[in-house]
Amino acid sequence: MPRQKSSDTKIYVLDTNILLHEPHAFLSFKENDVVVPMTVLEELDYIKDSKKDVARDARVAIRAMEDLLHDATPEDMLAGVSMEGMGAGETKPTGCLSIFSDMNMAESQQIFTINENDNRIINVALHLQKTYAPQQVVLVTKDLNMRLKAKGAGLAHVEDYRTDQLISDIKYLSKGYYRFEGNFWEQIKAVDSRTEGRDTIHTLARSVLPDAYINEFLLDEGKQFAGLVESLNSDTIEVLDLGYERMMGRHAWGITPKNIGQAMALHALLDPHIDLVILTGPAGSGKTLLALAAALEMVVEKNMYDKIIVTRSTPEIAESIGFLPGTEEEKMAPWLAAITDSLEVLHKHDENTKGSMSYIMEKANIQFKSVNFMRGRSIQNSIVILDESQNLTASQLKTIITRCGEGTKLIVGGNLAQIDSNYLSAVTSGLTYLVEKFKNFSGSATINLDGVVRSRLAEFAEEQL
Repeated sequence: MPRQKSSDTKIYVLDTNILLHEPHAFLSFKENDVVVPMTVLEELDYIKDSKKDVARDARVAIRAMEDLLHDATPEDMLAGVSMEGMGAGETKPTGCLSIFSDMNMAESQQIFTINENDNRIINVALHLQKTYAPQQVVLVTKDLNMRLKAKGAGLAHVEDYRTDQLISDIKYLSKGYYRFEGNFWEQIKAVDSRTEGRDTIHTLARSVLPDAYINEFLLDEGKQFAGLVESLNSDTIEVLDLGYERMMGRHAWGITPKNIGQAMALHALLDPHIDLVILTGPAGSGKTLLALAAALEMVVEKNMYDKIIVTRSTPEIAESIGFLPGTEEEKMAPWLAAITDSLEVLHKHDENTKGSMSYIMEKANIQFKSVNFMRGRSIQNSIVILDESQNLTASQLKTIITRCGEGTKLIVGGNLAQIDSNYLSAVTSGLTYLVEKFKNFSGSATINLDGVVRSRLAEFAEEQL
């Protein structure tokens, strides 16, 4: 049982999914106490040896708690061990971590009598709420149904884990562009323009767009202006004039943009100064096709990179891809069918589509790799296409990004409306984290593709279903 403290502090009871989502989450509650029920340790123990993609996170969480508790006596672990000295920065913890032995709770202390893990964790929170009133006891879980059950059982405070959430709602996620109402030039009172080679750069007052960030595209409703924020300071913004029609006229590997979103994406993909391009948007908006077309253009036509590496997050069963026949590339082929589908589209007018695809895959040195085997590599002078990234956590994305060496360009694509992971939502996905964290990095660009161009059937389904 945690020590009785001032009612100014809280007691947080953590669910298993919190420690799987962020293994060091127990260090994020500042001066408050944290309670981990024994049921949570049991679940972590089961998961750490499983073939689930969160097994590593379970092991990291267990090791982190062991680092804190390894010298504690059984009595200390029940009463609470101080977390001082464990964290860093402003969120450095000063509260205590304790383990609650919920297996020994008497039936009279239990609201739920069915021996199910979620129920046992809720029982712990309810028992602590009754014992430590008026001190606030909070159950922290990412399981929405568990939050409903806990409230229905009488728990006053239930929360999601929001420490790592950079935005409160997905509608606030950066789109990568800003659209001015009406005509752009009618809203500009003063501008200083200069020419550098073939480029025209406009210097505007920062007050025109106070929230602007580097590599943000600027558009207007009249389709008269398209620009890109090149640099900014507290007083001014420098905007590269791209020209609306010029952007719509760009092409790569025979592909031309069907809307201004695709035009912005193509510009960022073909820009050698941008090392990270993040493409978000619904199914059928052209993320994979544009990424592959630009990659082939830069590898085969322009010889700017040596090879294309294609990878994606795979379902949990894919970690055991050994049951599939063939090499790693052949084993990954079922998960990367979107890439071969796109290759087929790019060469559908060739006399021998299959022959063209085989030739291009060899010429561009296209390699299919599993995310699970990317750790430890150092990838030089390549284009890495990471598809379906909405199912990755921030730490998994970090593992992949830190593999990229000198001269490598990373293209990350994903649809936040199609998250398959049990432990992620749109606001906690690593893709959302990546968009917000890299927003002010001069070597990255984000584009949200909002138009479905796959077919009128796909467009109607996206809008109506």
